[in-house]
Amino acid sequence: MHDPRHDKLAELLVTYSTEVKPGEKVLIEAYDTPIEFIDSLIKAVYKAGGYPLLELKYNHLLRSLLMGASKESLAAMQDTELHRMKNMDAFIGVRGYSNAKELSDLPSEKNALWGTEVFQPVHANERVPNTKWVVLRYPTPSMAMMANMSTEAFEEYYFNVTAGVDYKKMSEMMDPAADFMRNADKVHIKGPGTDLTFSIKGIGAVKCDGQRNIPDGEVYSCPVRDTVNGTISYNTPSTYHGFTFKDVVLRFENGKIVEATSNDTKRINEVFDTDEGARYIGEFALGCNPYINFAMDEILFDEKIGGSFHFTPGNAYDDTDNGNRSAVHWDLVCNQTPEYGGGEIWIDDQLIRKDGVFVHDSFKGLNPENLIAK
Repeated sequence: MHDPRHDKLAELLVTYSTEVKPGEKVLIEAYDTPIEFIDSLIKAVYKAGGYPLLELKYNHLLRSLLMGASKESLAAMQDTELHRMKNMDAFIGVRGYSNAKELSDLPSEKNALWGTEVFQPVHANERVPNTKWVVLRYPTPSMAMMANMSTEAFEEYYFNVTAGVDYKKMSEMMDPAADFMRNADKVHIKGPGTDLTFSIKGIGAVKCDGQRNIPDGEVYSCPVRDTVNGTISYNTPSTYHGFTFKDVVLRFENGKIVEATSNDTKRINEVFDTDEGARYIGEFALGCNPYINFAMDEILFDEKIGGSFHFTPGNAYDDTDNGNRSAVHWDLVCNQTPEYGGGEIWIDDQLIRKDGVFVHDSFKGLNPENLIAK
């Protein structure tokens, strides 16, 4: 059955997020996504004058592919997918989980192999720097359950926080914050179980205003690779390769994770042992989407929570590059709103945010009262 909300979201992705122009090739990669929404995407690309290419994938089948995979079999996949990606102008990636834990029983070495042989060369090294791309989730009963909501209520919430946001206004409000961070040096984060220092000098800052993720709402930078010292205690669950990690605590010395604990300490250290770069940080970001105010163990939503920050082990982005390279890029989230224990972020000895509320003039425009439509 046709849903006009699909058309509105598809138009946002095509005309705003990826800004598809006539004659541009657009790869639509859809995992477990209803054909009704894919149909809206195809039509939106054609309407913009683009040429849609479609690949349908299923997490159940991905599990089968990876369970029997070898470096040689994934090399064949890499060759095909990398060749295609190099010929794309834009990429729209949609994932709809029928079972968010579908990959939970994959051996860690298979996940690592997928990261190094397919994700890193095809997506991290080619798609991210060389295409106009956007990724999003599609609302499913599984996601509604993760959010402790009915399917109908979650769908309404989902379309409000995706297609219902005024991203142009958000973008304007982000400018002073991004400018401040581009000229900053010392960062000090305090909170329950967290006392962390690092430098972002010379790294730069990027505003995320709906052109890479939907939903969106963050301003990110990256630590100078060897400057991270101290401890961080993450207070939101995070599913990575199908396993849900909780109570993650990382201790750093001169940039490196020297101690990592969680509800499965052995498993989390296997993630950080994927390669050398997995034990260093590739992103530091401030979440500011005012419509997202609770954690639901879905990274694309949780990392945008207003009042949160994420501190990401693994690969750095080219536009805020500290030189770290890894097959891992894991956006672990810490919520600093009062309900989650509060906390403070200081930059160059100036208080930027306290208990999830921005108090510095360069950042106040990102508080909910300035972003939610009256």
